[in-house]
Amino acid sequence: MPSYLFWLFSTIMLIGACAVIAFRNPVSSALAMVTSFVGLAALFVGLSAFFVGVIQILVYSGAVMVLFLFIIMLLDLKDEQKRAQSYAPLAAGLVLVGAFFIQLVGVLSHKLPNQKAPSLDQETLSAAAVGYEQSSPKIAEALNSGQLPDIHLIGNTLFTQYNLPLQILGVLLLVSTVGVVVLSKRQTN
Repeated sequence: MPSYLFWLFSTIMLIGACAVIAFRNPVSSALAMVTSFVGLAALFVGLSAFFVGVIQILVYSGAVMVLFLFIIMLLDLKDEQKRAQSYAPLAAGLVLVGAFFIQLVGVLSHKLPNQKAPSLDQETLSAAAVGYEQSSPKIAEALNSGQLPDIHLIGNTLFTQYNLPLQILGVLLLVSTVGVVVLSKRQTN
């Protein structure tokens, strides 16, 4: 990825993230979050992680933001009322920004070695296919032919090794959505 594209998409992502915090209207904040997600997806595509970039757009910018907007509309949030200004949250925020800046300078001051990802030659892919011959012949066939079937590998790993956390997450999202619907119903007396 050319450096000017990296800086462009990083700037889009950071402006969207700052707008999420700056906007008072929850719908505007949610749409600013979509902008930030699109910038992040573009960075993933620039890193040749095409699947992760597409999933970023489909899942987060699509499904999750639709859920956020649905919940925001269901709760019927109004603009925040003006209240007495307290300087304690501002001071805590400035301390956190300062601590983050010190940590960032500390990390960036060390010279990192120029590390590159190892090349995926035919021998490496064939050796990786040994574990998949019995459980998933489609993955083993793709690895033996010199391809990296990232979608099949992610799906296989997600539904074999992480099946329970995936199911728990689905139930948690369902319970939270039902909770929002119950809490947002008007009380009639």
